[in-house]
Amino acid sequence: MMFIERLQAACTRQHLGSVLASLPVALMMGAASLLLSACASTGVGSAPAATRYAVDPYWPKPLPDKWLFGAVAGVAVDKHDHIWIIHRPGSFTDDEKAASFNPPRAACCIPAPSVVEFDADGKVLRSWGMAGAGFDFPKREHGIYVDPQDNVWIAGNADQDHQVLKFTADGKFLLQIGKAGQTGGSNDMKLLGKPAHMEVDAAANELYVADGYGNRRVIVFDATTGAYKRHWGAYGSKPDDTKTTYDPAAPPSKQFGSPVHCVRLAKDGMVYVCDRENNRIQVFRKSGEFVREFFLAKDTRLIGSVWDMVLSPDPKQTWMYVADGANNQVHVLSRETGAEVSAFGRNGRMAGQFHWVHNIAIDSKGNIYTAEVDTGKRLQRFTPVP
Repeated sequence: MMFIERLQAACTRQHLGSVLASLPVALMMGAASLLLSACASTGVGSAPAATRYAVDPYWPKPLPDKWLFGAVAGVAVDKHDHIWIIHRPGSFTDDEKAASFNPPRAACCIPAPSVVEFDADGKVLRSWGMAGAGFDFPKREHGIYVDPQDNVWIAGNADQDHQVLKFTADGKFLLQIGKAGQTGGSNDMKLLGKPAHMEVDAAANELYVADGYGNRRVIVFDATTGAYKRHWGAYGSKPDDTKTTYDPAAPPSKQFGSPVHCVRLAKDGMVYVCDRENNRIQVFRKSGEFVREFFLAKDTRLIGSVWDMVLSPDPKQTWMYVADGANNQVHVLSRETGAEVSAFGRNGRMAGQFHWVHNIAIDSKGNIYTAEVDTGKRLQRFTPVP
């Protein structure tokens, strides 16, 4: 086996010391740099599976000019480790947008465009909003996802927002699924019901939608054409729109609550769904077959404990990081068992605290990004602690 291949194999097996020990002393210095390069090419070591996190109070960098964010209703990380957010300019109070009046009422501020991209250092790269024809931009922005082709998907949860939109990274409109102002219930195969979140299975070219605040299901479409593929409700059953009320003392609901707030795909093909109101994550195969469920903070009665979740970036995706907007924490759970191993955050408005932590994202280095709605109106970054 060639030397570089030995290093890569050792990275995979985590037997780095034995490879270095086998080298003549004169080669040690060069081997160190080769080792870093080889390990980086395998992806091993660049994606830690951390359980402890600390806030980075200096991220992101100051926003351009007089920009300010409203309720930050979605956060995503793309394949370049760039961070994308969607926020709600309509959530501004008059004093927050004082500079946008004519004449200005104060020196600051004006609403930033709805969609903003940051680089890893927190610098704004580009932004865009609702201008354009041929599509229905949401009245109340909710959820963002960037697929492997750098397409940006967004949704909304106003009463008339029953659509998912697909754009290029520069904001050029590509596709709309669903129609604003039209919904047909949880078993309609064309119309949506206030979708909350979405994710693309690149290999199958399928879009999974957590549908959502009006409907109670996961629905799958062709990611290019928007053609219907399949849908399911809780436990993989046919969804039912009958209103339910969560009771921690009652048996688990046979239907999703409202909202079905996230859908996430794991490397092993499992589909994770945030059933926010019912304080649980349900796991499915891509066919919709139910596998298992995990409960979190079951006694929570205030708008649910499972708002969003992401998986750790290590090869086995060891941990689940769950944004809990009711208790204002991020919980770290074992993906295998659902057992909680740690948590960070608390209710508050200081750095590292949360008010309605709504969405969560993670980059290839294990940094976690959180978005806050209601009056939180904030984007934060948390870095792994050894």
